Amino acid sequence: MGALFSFLSAAYYIPKLYFGSTPATLSVRATANSKHVEKVALNDFIRLRVPSLYREYRPAWWLNSGHLQTAYCVVGDFTKIDKVEYDRKLIRTLDGGTLGLDFTPPAEERTLKDDTPIVVVLHGLTGGSHESYVRSILAPVCTPVEQGGLGYRGIVVNSRGCAGVPITSPQLYSALHTEDIRVAVMYIAKQYPRAPLIGVGFSLGANILTRYLAEEGSNSRLVAGCALGCPWDLVASSDRLESRPFHRLVYSRGMAQNLQKLVARHRDTLAKFPDSALWKTVEAKLPRKDMSLMEFDDAITRLAGGSSPPFPFASARDYYTAASSHKVLDDIRVPFLAVSAADDPVASHIPIGETDNPWVVLAVTNGGGHLGWFEAGKAFGALERWIRKPVVEWLRAIGEDLVVEQERGKPLHEVGGFLKEVGRDDIGCKTVEGGGHVVGVEGEEGLLAGL
Repeated sequence: MGALFSFLSAAYYIPKLYFGSTPATLSVRATANSKHVEKVALNDFIRLRVPSLYREYRPAWWLNSGHLQTAYCVVGDFTKIDKVEYDRKLIRTLDGGTLGLDFTPPAEERTLKDDTPIVVVLHGLTGGSHESYVRSILAPVCTPVEQGGLGYRGIVVNSRGCAGVPITSPQLYSALHTEDIRVAVMYIAKQYPRAPLIGVGFSLGANILTRYLAEEGSNSRLVAGCALGCPWDLVASSDRLESRPFHRLVYSRGMAQNLQKLVARHRDTLAKFPDSALWKTVEAKLPRKDMSLMEFDDAITRLAGGSSPPFPFASARDYYTAASSHKVLDDIRVPFLAVSAADDPVASHIPIGETDNPWVVLAVTNGGGHLGWFEAGKAFGALERWIRKPVVEWLRAIGEDLVVEQERGKPLHEVGGFLKEVGRDDIGCKTVEGGGHVVGVEGEEGLLAGL
């Protein structure tokens, strides 16, 4: 009986994997650096090269619920682990907005080959390159091979107004707006045309990544994607957040307070756009201590969360309906791994059975909360992030084993100083002054981390 209980207990903690009925066939190197290429089904690719998804993830016993896992992600002290430093470049979009691209390792630390795989990271709601969940992946991925890492390059795309990036237009970012990641990837591809680009998105960034890959289809400049803690169905997630008193008080208000503080930092700049819908709303409705996430999105995001069209929306709910990523999963045409926790209190919906896309793999853990996935470490009382194991395995397999057999993306050219895609004139970018060396979390005080 004891052996049976032990077996059932172990099985409970092994992630559940969901593949399409006929998984996609990938071209893969037989061994590292081999010229011999073989065809491998995506499910076999995962089984052989991402073995952590077939082993236990057992949450630390003192963080045995999604609430506790999420809380530790917010209040835990991660300042002394997974240290990552960056070189920042600012790029200006055609509408006048500014994005911050943080590159690691810094140029003065070491030089990498031009074909080194690049992990392109999209952060969560009000996060940035400083977030512990971002650094937990980039630290092992960008550590030199001789020190046990993958030796890759990492580039974090910091959204408008986030992580010290200035706001220079009356437009913010959102779960729906994919043009910023599109131009960022264009810029990166121009700088490193021989490097495979692999996308990793967290929470809101996972939703943006999913939508970008779906919209680009087989033209995606990213050769693969990994979505962690994606909210998927924003209507369903919002309904849960707003209908349960604890969720509304803690999570919904907490995220709304983060967004209000982020906007408040740029209040003087926004005042330079007095005729914009964004400034008029900020002036009239913010700050408000009891504001929920849906109320913030109804006041701000539905109006200024992206370019027009499709913005503005009539309501936050209309924006949520348009921005949800679960309904576009069928359009992805690159290898795509998504990991969600069954007890995630923020991103509560998981699209099991909603897609039969051969390129998509959904992995669901029994535990982990929102971007937590903490397990007991080797030292007494220590914690480690389990999620880094399967993600690093996935990134290594994509970057070193996957053979990309076609050119990715449309040709690029420069028009009036802006980098654009041939045949598309409405989006583009160019570098502007600013940036510099980025270390730690300076300037991020007052925001709740991890959300």
